[in-house]
Amino acid sequence: MSTTPDRRVLLMAHGAAESTSELEGYYTHVRGRPPPSSLLAELTERYEAIGGRSPLRAITASLAARLQTELDQRKGAGTYRVIHGFRHTPPFLEDVVVGEIAEGATELLGIVLAPHFSRFVDRGYRGPVEAALARSGRSARFRLAGSWYLEPSFVAFEADRVREALARLPSPTWATTRVCFTAHSLPESMIAGGDPYPDQLLEGARVIAERAGVPKDALLTAYQSAGRTDDRWLGPDLRDVLRDVRTRGIESVVVCAHGFVSDHLEVLYDIDIEARSVADSVGLRLERTTMPNDDRRFAQVLADVVERNERLPGR
Repeated sequence: MSTTPDRRVLLMAHGAAESTSELEGYYTHVRGRPPPSSLLAELTERYEAIGGRSPLRAITASLAARLQTELDQRKGAGTYRVIHGFRHTPPFLEDVVVGEIAEGATELLGIVLAPHFSRFVDRGYRGPVEAALARSGRSARFRLAGSWYLEPSFVAFEADRVREALARLPSPTWATTRVCFTAHSLPESMIAGGDPYPDQLLEGARVIAERAGVPKDALLTAYQSAGRTDDRWLGPDLRDVLRDVRTRGIESVVVCAHGFVSDHLEVLYDIDIEARSVADSVGLRLERTTMPNDDRRFAQVLADVVERNERLPGR
């Protein structure tokens, strides 16, 4: 008799090119059409600046393995199988789900590897999974875990990372130091009509800052990594915030990329290179919190998310 569990935990992420040779195909998939040559050249330059590849896919695979170990220890080996898939790069979400259904999966809990909820994100991940379920021709239950930015273990984890980054500053004082929590910007049109995404960033930042001992007047929020379109994107932009605080006498800023969980282009380039260049140009010290990546404590956070969803009605 097969011991393969019929319950899956599906970690879901955007995906990223693993080399510059993959960039054109990757961004064609993201945009639905090939990128202009000027944009492709710019993207290639950015990838080369971070070493020619994004570590996102490798980190996600390692995190899935750590979560598998954590769930095996908590729930017993064979209770869950942890799998992962991406929207825009292999292994594609739809292919992963079709394969798992063929192997007998009857329940799937999807966890988006971004702590906040938006309708845009929900559609982007729910759509491929529902398409896969229809394609499989078999019955299976799918639940999306939703936002988990206030998961107590995640708040504690992020607060520790904020304190660690503050400790790297030379004797900071709150009169001259700020802590800025960031998330990926979205077109304003996509969050119109009461989408909770902006409020969740504010609430998560407030709760983590309080846990880390950051005073309210030293707390900032900003958006980053806006797309190159004609839409109006959520702001303020992190780079503008850095310029502004320096004019008000602030000497150092800790940036916590609260809307992200892994080192990838939006962190390694947009913060570590682009935002840091802005900070350097105005004489501002910038420190960034370490990303969760595949840290064991982060795997424990996700295990907590799994257990919380087990207790929800309709499980």
